[in-house]
Amino acid sequence: MPPSLPGWPVRGRVREQFGDRRAVIRHVEELSIPAAILEDMARTTESTSEPGRLRQMWQVFQMTRRYDKLAIWLLAIAFVVPVVLGIVLARVLSGDNVFGLVLYIVAGVAAGVLAFLIVLGRRAERAAYTQISGTPGAVGTVLKNSLRRGWRASEMPVQVSPRTQDAVYRAVGRPGVVLIGEGPRARTQRMIEEERRTVARMLPTVPVHVLHVGPDEDAVPLYRLARRMNGFKPAINKAEVLAVSNRLSSLGRNGLPIPKGVDPTRVRAPRPR
Repeated sequence: MPPSLPGWPVRGRVREQFGDRRAVIRHVEELSIPAAILEDMARTTESTSEPGRLRQMWQVFQMTRRYDKLAIWLLAIAFVVPVVLGIVLARVLSGDNVFGLVLYIVAGVAAGVLAFLIVLGRRAERAAYTQISGTPGAVGTVLKNSLRRGWRASEMPVQVSPRTQDAVYRAVGRPGVVLIGEGPRARTQRMIEEERRTVARMLPTVPVHVLHVGPDEDAVPLYRLARRMNGFKPAINKAEVLAVSNRLSSLGRNGLPIPKGVDPTRVRAPRPR
């Protein structure tokens, strides 16, 4: 009986499959991956790895600068003003104290960096929403990513026009129920009124607010939608928000339309000729 591999006892199924030690070694060598393939795999992994934090910030800055011409000036003001204020406070309050002078300057620089990042985030969000404004599903993106905690909304619309792709979205929060029409007001008004009547019939005591996002002059810009929704006055508490959302969700599950076609329970067999 041939000896087994050291440290790897070849017994039972392994011995029956490979036979002896030479067969095992030959099989392992056949399965080994060439060094060139390993190098290509490592190179691909490095190239497809996610960029670092600084590189991501640089990409966001480039995108924002491309679509927002005022972004550079606002970012410069947001950084320079706290730094200048820190220097002025250092000269006025610290006097001859070097430690106080350095501390105020460092605090001013840190405040400038923080203000720069805040303004960059706001302008980048505005530029991103400006890019997707007018495309179907843009309102759903805002409802999914930009609402505060306490809102219950879905990126899927409650009503859609198959011909024009206009849609109506619904969100539930402390202000009550908010209906958002995506598209021209003339085309979405009928769907919004139907949804409003449905909500009022089920929840007569809950306020219903209506917003329009579209090409109309009085429509809400996409990047201001979340701010407008958060600007409504609270009317219900958190527990009522959950109850209203569950009630409306059950309406969506039970209100599915019946598919068109022949009813199989009423089909009659053809008469024999």
